[in-house]
Amino acid sequence: MNGALHSQPLWGAAEALAATGGQATTDADWHATGVSIDSRHCTSGDLFIALAGPNFDGHDYVAAALGRGAVAAIVARRPDNAAPDANLVVVDDTATALDDLGRFARNRTGAQVVAVTGSVGKTSTKEGLAHALSVFGSTHATSGNLNNQWGVPLSLARMPRASRYGVFELGMNHAGELTPLSRLTRPDVAIITTIAAAHLEFFDSVGAIAEAKAEIFAGMSPAGTAILNRDNPWFATLAEAAWAQGIETVIGFGEHAEANVRLERYQPTPEGCDVGAVIAGQNLRYRLAMRGRHAALNSLAILAAVDALGADIVVAAAALATLQPPRGRGQRLDIAGRNGSFALIDDSYNASPASIRAAIEVLATTPAGRDGRRIAVLGDMLELGPDASRLHAGLAGALIDARIDLVFAAGPNMAHLYDALPPAMRGGHATTSAELLPALADRIGAGDVVLVKGSLGSRMAVIVDALSQPTDTGGAGVGRAACAG
Repeated sequence: MNGALHSQPLWGAAEALAATGGQATTDADWHATGVSIDSRHCTSGDLFIALAGPNFDGHDYVAAALGRGAVAAIVARRPDNAAPDANLVVVDDTATALDDLGRFARNRTGAQVVAVTGSVGKTSTKEGLAHALSVFGSTHATSGNLNNQWGVPLSLARMPRASRYGVFELGMNHAGELTPLSRLTRPDVAIITTIAAAHLEFFDSVGAIAEAKAEIFAGMSPAGTAILNRDNPWFATLAEAAWAQGIETVIGFGEHAEANVRLERYQPTPEGCDVGAVIAGQNLRYRLAMRGRHAALNSLAILAAVDALGADIVVAAAALATLQPPRGRGQRLDIAGRNGSFALIDDSYNASPASIRAAIEVLATTPAGRDGRRIAVLGDMLELGPDASRLHAGLAGALIDARIDLVFAAGPNMAHLYDALPPAMRGGHATTSAELLPALADRIGAGDVVLVKGSLGSRMAVIVDALSQPTDTGGAGVGRAACAG
């Protein structure tokens, strides 16, 4: 979310100076209702922070930010394009100043804070938890996936001081990244959704990923709660890391017999799924507006966090029934295609071996129309290192077991999967998503269910966008959001 949406000021001039130790260039007593690091998205009332990255320097865009309505800018030097009377806060380093704002915002609020990480499912879990907690009071959450060294302090800096809850997604692809983010957020509750093969280009093993994810505990106090996937083989490693940090309460969720929060029933329905679980000694039955056993398991983590924060899990579970997945993360679209209506499951935002297997399960259990088929359209999974070809080819068994009718593949790594499939399942392969599109569009028929999934860099959203276009503009159909796939 953009802080400019808040009606109450987030930052006054005096408070921003106190947080950053900066020097003001004017005596103006400005007040900012939002914080931005991208001049293109600045809106009236924002405080703009001129970060310098490898490919850009925010100082070049200070005038543009102020022109869009920013009330002030934090800079490390006076930009040539800034007006003489511009409200500037001059600091030694703007990235450090962003951290300082985030730290100050965390310290001034009485909000209970939850941090979420994991190899897969962290954004969906973060969104679900924010949705559930909003029933109980003002809840601030990471917008989108602003989960890195800039996104986390930015999300903190945007948190209103009167927030009752804060939910922050913490991401990483290298060891050592989560420790400073955890110390900034100082979570009362930490969720690790699961540990799986992801970012193996930067890690020697999945065990090394588990060790890096355990850094989320670095900023927690002994009174905090760690919520971990009890079904995951790295549960014991993560639990021991939490205890070593002094955290006394470790909650396991999953289907494991020893899980504190246990899934006992998962039943797909036309609208999503029905879930039965034991949570805090209570037998709960509730519905989700999305399919997939992974969604049901993540809902356990959400409700375990709600319980750890002292809120009502029955009310929270009821709220989850209205939660819809965001674009690119399992959203279902009903498409009026050139060959008849079909269902499109847009899971194009990201992919890993674990998340693709989960998406295949969703596709397999989604009802097709009369004579309809189940079609998987898969793009390369990135950052898998030297095992990439094996991990891609290894998905063939899941597709065969799920009886997927056709598979279309985009990218050089997905060629290994395509070659591992029986000839009857091969719909087509191309180097890029755009090149794959014509063959795919020609094969989709009435009643089909089409899953589109791949890493962000494989650009599978190109296919989703094209299939969703009206047929008279050359696309395959017109889409509208429906219940989650």
